[in-house]
Amino acid sequence: MSARRRLLALLLPCLLVVGCAGGELAPKPEPARDRVRAAVTGTEPLARIRGPLVVAAGDIACPPGESVTEDGCRHRKTARLARSFKPRRVLLLGDTQYDDAKPAEYRKSFDSSWGTMRGLRPVPGNHEYHTHHARGYYLYFRDQSPSHPGWYSFRVGSWRIFALNSNCGEVSCHKQSRWLNWAMKRFDRRCSAIMMHHPRYSSGDVHGSTTEVKALWEVALRHRTDVALAGHDHVYERFRRMNAAGQPAKHGILSFVAGAGGRSLYGFDRPEQGSLVRDNRAAGVLALRLGQRGFAWKYRTIDGRTVDAGMRRCV
Repeated sequence: MSARRRLLALLLPCLLVVGCAGGELAPKPEPARDRVRAAVTGTEPLARIRGPLVVAAGDIACPPGESVTEDGCRHRKTARLARSFKPRRVLLLGDTQYDDAKPAEYRKSFDSSWGTMRGLRPVPGNHEYHTHHARGYYLYFRDQSPSHPGWYSFRVGSWRIFALNSNCGEVSCHKQSRWLNWAMKRFDRRCSAIMMHHPRYSSGDVHGSTTEVKALWEVALRHRTDVALAGHDHVYERFRRMNAAGQPAKHGILSFVAGAGGRSLYGFDRPEQGSLVRDNRAAGVLALRLGQRGFAWKYRTIDGRTVDAGMRRCV
């Protein structure tokens, strides 16, 4: 084989797999059945799945009047990016308004950016609880989210999505786990997702993984949940299918951290087991196409990069 052909053979996998050079670190190789194909015209994963599209992001709007910087207060740009996908639903992964999620802060910052979109489905983050019982959050989202304690479910196409309150120091996550088990039995569907603010797994250097939500994950695993969405660390990260004990598992949950919604960007610590794709170069939005038997995703940044894209069958 000529030297030129040997070079092409080495480069071809990176030309076919999104994420080879798009993230903060290149992902580890995935098994052939899980390989992520490039977003090539006519074969882009989002275009290969039929079903409604949703976008997801957390850690979004700066306090009113705070200046835009290279990596901070980019919530207006992420809102425009999210709107460009024309989503059926907008999944808000907590810390929607900094610093204290007061009603006046929501009105002056979040409301004129992400708040202009329809189909908002929020969960509370830790900053929402900087006001007593997350009062500002519940006042602002009174038409989109049930009242305290902040867990509920909703349907998107053939999917059921369970919105959870991961602030276990503020609400009873034991009671919430019982509700989740009941709700998942009642709404038994082939494909489902959970969304919360605190990620079970994260390589972010500010917060990292959250053990307090392990019980919620265990319930979701028993019911063969497909996707977990979270924020908290201001980065993008995708994990292999994981169980609740920190191990990759064939029937685990595919986990995403999408916390680069505009407020600021964090760094990465040593990658957690199962971490595949990581990016903290720019704010961005995760888009998901929810089909009857599978789903596709694309993570796009405000500087025009497609960091990660792929598709899976539901478990």
